[in-house]
Amino acid sequence: MENLDVTVLRTLHQWRAQGHRALLATVVRTWGSSPRPVGSTMALCENGAVVGSVSGGCIEDDLIYRYSRVHAPHSATTGLTHDIPTGPPERVTYGVTADEAHRFGLPCGGTLELVLEFDPDPASLQALLEQLARGQLMQRSTHLGTGAVTLTPLTAPAPLREEGGVLHNTFGPEYRMLLIGAGQLTEYLSTMALFSGFEVTVCDPREEYREGWRVPGVTLSKEMPDDLVRTFGVDRRTCVIALTHDPKLDDLALIEALETEAFYIGAIGSRRNNEARRQRLIEHFGQTDESLARLRGPIGLYIGSKTPPEIAVSVMAEVLATKNGVILPSSVAVGPAKDAEGALASAPVCGVPRAA
Repeated sequence: MENLDVTVLRTLHQWRAQGHRALLATVVRTWGSSPRPVGSTMALCENGAVVGSVSGGCIEDDLIYRYSRVHAPHSATTGLTHDIPTGPPERVTYGVTADEAHRFGLPCGGTLELVLEFDPDPASLQALLEQLARGQLMQRSTHLGTGAVTLTPLTAPAPLREEGGVLHNTFGPEYRMLLIGAGQLTEYLSTMALFSGFEVTVCDPREEYREGWRVPGVTLSKEMPDDLVRTFGVDRRTCVIALTHDPKLDDLALIEALETEAFYIGAIGSRRNNEARRQRLIEHFGQTDESLARLRGPIGLYIGSKTPPEIAVSVMAEVLATKNGVILPSSVAVGPAKDAEGALASAPVCGVPRAA
């Protein structure tokens, strides 16, 4: 499954290439609480079709009412044209007053400003999509006075910004997840990653595991994991997770991953197994505590998970938190949480020691 930005751009391009009028809405500023972050996009076709999101739904409904032909029969009484206009981009702000915030379903005190681009050029959209498909990070710059768009390759993500009457927004490429091992846990985790917008590759040289693979949309590789990591082009939008419990497959791949800019590197296993892995990498592969500082394990947030789908939820939550720059308290990590749980279980009740 594509990430939402690519889906919006691809659908918008299809509408424009088919001759439909359409607009692209981008969240450019927020005040207070906001349902969608700055840089979020949605596209609206003249027939009322919508892809993407800039709010919880009420603002989308208002944009449909204002700029599509769905309500055209009522235009004689309302005086509205209910059509997508021509001309340069426009700004629109929602939630300035408490009544508006309530009307549009915004959180208390929430306000957001959108820039609306009318009839984006399909050739420019096609060029952007082609670059994203090649794995290139791109900046799309829109001149707010004319609507003219320029595309610029980037080497690092940049936040949305407006300078000199030009709006700069960064797009793609997709986040990627490389999973070592094609077992049951990998099936659940890869499924969650796909619907979270990741491009997923699963690597397992063991034929018996590959033959039982059942998740469509995943690239399946039979290479040795460390070889694949070296050729995968791991970057800061990639996470690498080892799930086999087999040192012959996991260890070398993890060492290779630690030489990259991957935003998340981790391995499944208990606290004891992860400590054994760290000692093994130090003693036999020349690693140090410093070089292993980015290696996560046990992976996941502590939710008391026992089954493969529950463990996958735990791991996916940690991956997404890391991707989104959330600093998690140590108390939600598996080790500290289990220590706290054990201490609570052994604590006296009303001064009376718990039974052994």
